[in-house]
This record gives sequence, structure tokens and C-alpha cells, in this order.
Amino acid sequence: MSTQKALYIPEKGAPFKIGEAPVYEPGPKEVLVKIQATALNPVDWKVHAWGILVTKYPFIVGTDAAGVVERVGAEVKNFAKGDRVLFQGYFENKYATFQQYTLVPAEITAKIPENISFDQAASVPLALATVIVSKFNHNPQGQTAGFTAPWEEGGKTKYAGKPAFIVGGASSVGQYAIQVARLSGYSPIITTASPHNEDLLKSLGATDVLDRSLPASAILSEIQKITGGKPVEYVFDAISLADTQVLAYDALAPGGTLIRVLDDKIPAEKKKDADNKRLVQALGSSHPPENREVGVQLYNRLTEWLRTGVIVPNKVEVLPNGLAGIPDGLERLKQDKVSGKKLVARPQETA
Repeated sequence: MSTQKALYIPEKGAPFKIGEAPVYEPGPKEVLVKIQATALNPVDWKVHAWGILVTKYPFIVGTDAAGVVERVGAEVKNFAKGDRVLFQGYFENKYATFQQYTLVPAEITAKIPENISFDQAASVPLALATVIVSKFNHNPQGQTAGFTAPWEEGGKTKYAGKPAFIVGGASSVGQYAIQVARLSGYSPIITTASPHNEDLLKSLGATDVLDRSLPASAILSEIQKITGGKPVEYVFDAISLADTQVLAYDALAPGGTLIRVLDDKIPAEKKKDADNKRLVQALGSSHPPENREVGVQLYNRLTEWLRTGVIVPNKVEVLPNGLAGIPDGLERLKQDKVSGKKLVARPQETA
């Protein structure tokens, strides 16, 4: 076995194309994984459409996966051939996940517990890392709020009883933001979503779900009622369009922290130095050196979190035709036609 099928971007702006790629040999601290499921994320269509993060073409994208360990590097002691694992891919062909086999550093890989399927597991890595890394990384080179993590001393009591506001709770990232807020003890946990997602989000830890179609003024008024006027010092905007960023900024108390997932779109005239509102742009990857330590902390705990239900994967929709089904799925993401679930492809089903 020396070659595999992969979904390529042949050149900037060109349609996706299935072609052959080498099966990579793991380095001393890496594992080679046979991918059983890979999830789709908005960054994937943006890489394709805009050419961001591409080092050279042809380029393979994909940053979420689950599968079976095929080979282990010489220094890897905690994984063996046949282990079921989940992990995050990266923007380099040998680490990408829109292919049948890929490499991953063993230290940011976790075993999948028996109660979680490959499809469910593939929904977890990028979206959860977006929340964990942006909140709890302590590396000064990272893009982070530097909050105390729930596994650190005082991390489960420091934020207990404090309100949290999650914009876009039904998105993949939003669902994990709710769960991590619950893990940190925030209360109430308020989120915006379509009403049909209310039961799902409350099952994940949201205490109050506000209709995202309400005017911003009405949402802000409801937040005040729910909190009894208590300041909202933590806001996570999982959507980060211009209107949601303004809503998030207006909901944030002076001295508080707003984490967003896209570039700053808050009008300059709205920002006042006296408010001392801190803005953090999330970078949801455990791969870069500045994020690696907190990524290792996450992956050391992830198997147990999934086994015990501390973290619940997204609902998933499996796309047909393996890698060939991904382009249509990415177009649905681009058109904002996916809500409350994660699209997943199975590379081994590629014709």
C-alpha cells in the first residue's frame, strides 16, 4: 500500500478533484491513521474559494477526523495498530483529512471511547479546540483569553455563578462553547439560536435560548432580565458576522472578554478605551507550537470527557460517495444551509 485517494484543490479557484496521494510514513512521534470519517468545516470552503492558508498547489484540506491507527512512530508508546482515534488535521497535505490516510502527532491524538462512533468523533476536534485553545491557552504567543482551565486549580469555582453569553449556540463551535462554559461553572449560560434547536442546546448546558431572529435590542433586554443586571464578563461569538459581533460587544460588560471566530467587524466608533473590553480572535488548532501545550492538556482528557458525557459530539449527517460528496457539502456550508449538525464524509467509501 503506497498510494491512496485524496480530494485535491488542483490550483487556486479550480474545482475539487479526486486524485492519488502517497501514504505517508510516520515520524518518530507520529501515527498514521486510516481515516474512517472526516468532518467538514467553514474554513475548508474558505481555503478553496479564497486560497488562504495554502502553501502550494495541489493542496489537500480537511481538519477533523477519526479513524484507526495503521502505523506508529518509533517513539510512540501510548497507541498501537488498530486503536480507534480522533484528532485534528492541519494545513499541510500529509496532515490533511480529506484523504484516506493521514499523519498526526501522537500527543494531540485521543482514543475514541466505545460509546462514540467514528462519525460522531470526527465532529469534535476543530470546534472544541476553537473554544479550549482560545479560552485556556497560557502561552503569551497565542491568541487567547488566558482563562483558568477547569482542570487547573480553582478552575471549576473561579467562574461559578457568573453569566456567559454564547452567540450562535447551534453552530458546531457554539455547541462546544456551551459545554465548556458548563464545565467551567458559568450560570446562567445564555445563547442565541433558532427556536427548533432549544431542546438540543439546553441538553448541552444552556439555561436560556433566545430566538436569534429577535432584534438586538430585544436580545440585550432579555439578557438583562435573565441575569438580573449582573454583568456579563464573558461572551463567545461563534458566528462573528458584523451584526453578531456588535450584539456580542454590546452585551459584554466593561472589563469583560469577547472571543470571536472571525476578523474584527466591530465599528471603531463603538469601542471606547474606558470600557476596557478585551477582544480575542480564536485560532482553533492544537498544532502550532504556541498552542501545543494546551492541546496536549485537551487530548489527555478528551477520551474520558467523551466517555462520561462531559463533552457530547455534534449530531451528524453522513454525506454519500466518500470524498466525492465533500464539494456539495462545502457548498451547503457556504450557503449557510446547515444548522445544528455536522456534515461528515467517509473517505474509505470513495469509488
